[in-house]
Amino acid sequence: MLVIDEWLLDKPTESMRTMLLELMERRYGERSTVFCTQHQQKGWHQRLGAGVHADAIMDRIIHYTTWVDTGTYNMREQTAPATA
Repeated sequence: MLVIDEWLLDKPTESMRTMLLELMERRYGERSTVFCTQHQQKGWHQRLGAGVHADAIMDRIIHYTTWVDTGTYNMREQTAPATA
């Protein structure tokens, strides 16, 4: 299983999108991939660059996927020290 932590924290470059597409293509239907992110999935396509690579990457992520939505709960807000 591959865990991609902080998914789309920064917008990917063209070379990163190409590498990600290749990685997703090789894993598609064969291996598990976990995406951990603070961004809602409805914004992923735009953050990927909204082009052909974004279409292909999202196609491979969306099909045969189980989504776990943790809602709007923010651990940083819950664990941050109280300020005086």
